[in-house]
Amino acid sequence: MEATVILIIAVVVLIAAIAFLSTRRRSAHRAEEAHYHATETRKLADVGRFDADLQEAEADERAARAERERLAAERQRLEAQARRVEADDLQTQADELDPQVDTDRDDDSDTDADVDLREAETHRRL
Repeated sequence: MEATVILIIAVVVLIAAIAFLSTRRRSAHRAEEAHYHATETRKLADVGRFDADLQEAEADERAARAERERLAAERQRLEAQARRVEADDLQTQADELDPQVDTDRDDDSDTDADVDLREAETHRRL
């Protein structure tokens, strides 16, 4: 009988040890699986961050191109204004040289209106 009790205790201890080791192994497996999923999630986050950085760089590049275009258009507008002033000056100079043109008339109101319209149109485009 004493041997039976010892045998029962040994079997219970053996079952408890097997259960403990099994639980420990499952716990280690779950921890390893969680670590794997965390690593995969980190990789996805890195890819997402890379995509966001790429989109930001593309947006910055697009903004820089737009700014270059805006500056080129502004330069072209200023050059056109300068040419217009040169042409007006040449016209005035030609009118002053031509004896058939009456330069004493105050007919500059049309020219001023044209300049005002051009300035208004320029502001409207901006």
